[in-house]
Amino acid sequence: MNSPILSPLPVDPLDSSMGALLVDAGKLTIEGAERALRMQKDLGIRFGEAAVRLGLVSEDDVQEALARQFAYPYLPKGQANLSPRLVAAYEPFSPQVESLRAIRSQLMLRWFARGHRALAVLGAGTENGAEDGAALFAANLAVVFSQLGEQTLLVDANLRAPRQHDVFGLRPRQGLSDLLAGRADLDVVLRVGGFVDLSVLPAGTLPPNPQELLSRDAFRTLDTSLASHYDVVLYDLAPFGAGADALAVAARAGGVLLAVRKDHTRVVQLARMAEQLAEAGAEVVGAVVMEF
Repeated sequence: MNSPILSPLPVDPLDSSMGALLVDAGKLTIEGAERALRMQKDLGIRFGEAAVRLGLVSEDDVQEALARQFAYPYLPKGQANLSPRLVAAYEPFSPQVESLRAIRSQLMLRWFARGHRALAVLGAGTENGAEDGAALFAANLAVVFSQLGEQTLLVDANLRAPRQHDVFGLRPRQGLSDLLAGRADLDVVLRVGGFVDLSVLPAGTLPPNPQELLSRDAFRTLDTSLASHYDVVLYDLAPFGAGADALAVAARAGGVLLAVRKDHTRVVQLARMAEQLAEAGAEVVGAVVMEF
């Protein structure tokens, strides 16, 4: 019996390539893709470089396609309700986000590799009431952890002046406070569109007793439950000077990362924070100085 003669199936040169992604995204026409392919072959350069040289797409378009090729989620500017200051979502290749990734690597080695799942992010607050940047830092840190493929949950535990619902463009009715009061369950956790591995638990209804609420056994039970469902749980806390809320949450999380603002936080204030956190049973994993 003669063996059958097998002919290779025709292969679309754009299939599963950057060209296909750019065409699917509406950034490039089929005719434009063919021109870029010809230049790619003639000059021996990458497809994306050829398309940019021909003026068919921008560098941002190429970076977006690369991110999709390597399953590295981020959002084009103007295509989501997220705060424009969420640089990890919009500008993942910027120097700022490179610094965030370096911090992420240190935290993975120093904290999460030791079996921990939860970490609190705490700002000192400012004397003149200006933003200390800790909430925005926590949000960006959550994004870069999710980009690593870690199932990440950002919990807005600032029950005095929450920020995360604004940062992520959420309009929640309930959240953490309602969970702790027994008025809601875990379906109040919200997925962030465009990021498969990122969720946010908003603060919820502002309670009259945030410190007492966060000190209850219900928070201990919730923390244990969240740690069993997520690889990384980040708690965004009320500023240190706002009350003892931060001590209760940080002690339960076990570790805390201090996020302070350059020229606004005094060294003596930072030392006092570290001392009181240690007394509460929380380990200070590190400190980040922000400049803006």
